[in-house]
Amino acid sequence: MTLRKFAGLGALLSLVMPSLAMAADEVAAPVLNSGDTAWMLTSTALVLFMTIPGLALFYGGMVRSKNILSVMMQCFAITGLISILWVIYGYSIAFDTTGMEQGVVNFNSFFGGMGKAFLAGVTPSSLTGPAALFPEAVFITFQMTFAIITPALIVGAFAERMKFSAMLIFMGIWFTLVYAPIAHMVWSGNGGLMWDWGVLDFAGGTVVHINAGIAGLVCCLVLGKRKGFPTTPMAPHNLGYTLMGAAMLWVGWFGFNAGSAAAANGTAGMAMLVTQIATAAAAMGWMFAEWVTHGKPSALGIASGVVAGLVAITPAAGTVGPMGALVIGLAAGVVCFFCATTLKRKLGYDDSLDAFGVHGIGGILGAILTGVFAAPALGGFGTVTDIGAQVWIQLKGVGFTVIYTAIVTYIILKVLDAVMGLRITEEEEAVGIDLALHNERGYNL
Repeated sequence: MTLRKFAGLGALLSLVMPSLAMAADEVAAPVLNSGDTAWMLTSTALVLFMTIPGLALFYGGMVRSKNILSVMMQCFAITGLISILWVIYGYSIAFDTTGMEQGVVNFNSFFGGMGKAFLAGVTPSSLTGPAALFPEAVFITFQMTFAIITPALIVGAFAERMKFSAMLIFMGIWFTLVYAPIAHMVWSGNGGLMWDWGVLDFAGGTVVHINAGIAGLVCCLVLGKRKGFPTTPMAPHNLGYTLMGAAMLWVGWFGFNAGSAAAANGTAGMAMLVTQIATAAAAMGWMFAEWVTHGKPSALGIASGVVAGLVAITPAAGTVGPMGALVIGLAAGVVCFFCATTLKRKLGYDDSLDAFGVHGIGGILGAILTGVFAAPALGGFGTVTDIGAQVWIQLKGVGFTVIYTAIVTYIILKVLDAVMGLRITEEEEAVGIDLALHNERGYNL
């Protein structure tokens, strides 16, 4: 009787266990999280908002009135061009992990494979994220907006003097050979060169800002100065536009930084908080540094300080605490003020709208200070136990990005200059790019 009972129980368990296993598999299977999805959709729209209209207005207000449409046109054209290149091959170069192996340096440590070219395999049901909780299509679009704004930032360095045709070709090649590979090295995961080094870059201090800032510096050096610089006054024609653009960048940056948590969670909330703190501190830091140095605070100054703070906190947003953000912001405001004014004046390069002074310098400063304030001992939320070792890793990442970007950008520019020329003519520069290249005026008064 007892044996029969156990035999019956065994038979029952043999029937039930497969069902339990199937149920466990169903529970473990990735399930779309509507909250994370909603936040990532919102963040994606916010980051696109940073370029059009944010950056377009921010840069457009700083140039002379005869060139406002050219700057806005470049931002819009870059948005279209990079969107197309991103879906054809950019996303694959940046995020395809074929051939990658942690600790092994090979070609795929620098360039992703082509397994995701033309977005192969992407469907409405494809999920991604820290726990595969939102659609891969949303992640693709989110990262596309980063790829869009990075080359658009470079426009500020060569504003008012590059041919539109040359600009389009340059941006397409630069995106392919510089932006996508750097994004892959930093963000693709185990096997990416700088990922394996342990470089901390939460939302793009290296990938976006140092990358764009260094490229901008090389561009303005290769193209040369604007006609009449620095003796001819070239004051911003509409600082109202610039302030509105800065405000849009400030708001949009919450998608940039908090969205990089890739989830609606505590990391996103802290990233939002430290972004606000650092930006406010940098705005005040730049304003007071200018006030003390020049006797008066300016609207252009506080707008520039805002962007400097946003840039500097970007790599640190996911790992630093509020007090670390305060220090990073103050340092960015003061340091970028002196680099964008004193340094540029002393060295004599014509970085038209301070793309290098704000994004290059701010990105470098933020990347290095991330290694300091990510440490829990200083209020951070990272895993940094040895600050000196992490700062060295950050310096390696900065150094590699600076050298790689500078060399490749220079080669691209020199080849294009030899093939088609980079600069508009002196006559076109005098007339203004709006009329000379686009046959339009920003203002018909």
